Amino acid sequence: MPFRKGARFTLENRADEPITAFYQFDYVLTDIPEDSLYFHAWFNRVNPNPYKADYTLLDVAGAGHYAGTYMAWGVNNNGWWGEGEIKFYIDGDKEYPTICGTGTEDYFGGSYNFEDPGAHDRYLAFTTPYSGLNQIITPNTLYDSQFRFGLYRWHITDPICFEENLRITIQALGWRSGGRFLPLQDDIASVAFYYKTLPQAPFPALADRDYLEVI
Repeated sequence: MPFRKGARFTLENRADEPITAFYQFDYVLTDIPEDSLYFHAWFNRVNPNPYKADYTLLDVAGAGHYAGTYMAWGVNNNGWWGEGEIKFYIDGDKEYPTICGTGTEDYFGGSYNFEDPGAHDRYLAFTTPYSGLNQIITPNTLYDSQFRFGLYRWHITDPICFEENLRITIQALGWRSGGRFLPLQDDIASVAFYYKTLPQAPFPALADRDYLEVI
């Protein structure tokens, strides 16, 4: 996380009770190349996701490269939930993105529904250096409603570079009867990690703790 003039970190307690926090910062004071980009991270959450609307992971102007995604996905219905395509709209893309994925499960390194190949009736967490399904909050019965998943994908070996702007969206799609798509109205949250030139437009204010609480 390069900085030239200074750095400030803050921690906000949104609870009514005081907390005790422990922390450690490791840093080096050194010269920073003129072309170094600044690290950014943007949190978003929509609950529920509007019907037939794509979820927005990032929408930013400037030049830089995209470094990775963490998503917390809460499924509000029975059935498969990970069919949606991720779309990278780069440098002025309008209707069609420069990069379009083949499905949520594929983007996060899964296959065939993150299904346990031995049991075939439950999800199976996995972790790799660059992608994974690292958290499953039960009920751990395949396709049941109210699952909560944590997924990550790091673009370390395949950064998404942009010169003017970058907008990233992902569809919330499952399946319904007759092989038809089911637009999902799920509880979706994410953190987008990226490096970019300054200035950075102000981020939207975080919602209050009642909206952000997972219930």
